[in-house]
Amino acid sequence: MPKGKFIVLEGPDRCGKSTQAKLLVNYLLEQGKDVLLTREPGGTPTAEKIRQIVLEPKVNITPMAELLLYEASRAQHTQEKIIPALEAGKIVICERYTMSTCAYQGYGRGIDLKIIDTLNKIATLGLSPDLTLVFLMSDKYFTERGEYLFSDRLEQEDRAFRQKMREGYLEMLQCTKNSYLIDADKDISDVQFQVRQLLKRHQI
Repeated sequence: MPKGKFIVLEGPDRCGKSTQAKLLVNYLLEQGKDVLLTREPGGTPTAEKIRQIVLEPKVNITPMAELLLYEASRAQHTQEKIIPALEAGKIVICERYTMSTCAYQGYGRGIDLKIIDTLNKIATLGLSPDLTLVFLMSDKYFTERGEYLFSDRLEQEDRAFRQKMREGYLEMLQCTKNSYLIDADKDISDVQFQVRQLLKRHQI
């Protein structure tokens, strides 16, 4: 069994995951912890190339092909980077993991969640997070925060898609062990306080 701790930050685009992940890494480093920050899709050279494909706005990808590309990226990432880091005793902080696939390709695209669950288990070799933090914000902030940003293929989906995805996250929070809702409407320091309190609760 892995010796380290696996923390996943989940949530829709522009909810502040990357900012909070970096703050969390700095906080843990200050405590003398050995930390690895990574992301999905991506995290390894091969997985990053897959990321470029799935997020390219001009590429036409069917929902099932999209799902399989994400799972291929996850399989490479998990085996090459996440599991070795956990076995070395590191705290791994990952932006997105299996819950995102359920939210986007399951609730958003309408692919059968049983299919996604099976593929997730194959791609992760059965690995699941020790702690999942789900950052949800009011939809108005999606537009406000993205006004001057480049939009990738997933960020160009409409409000109805984002609403289905949000409902998916809320449903999964009810049945996912050690998962917690983070109010991402609050300012950066308040959100980070919520994060640190949950780590303390889990003795990380």
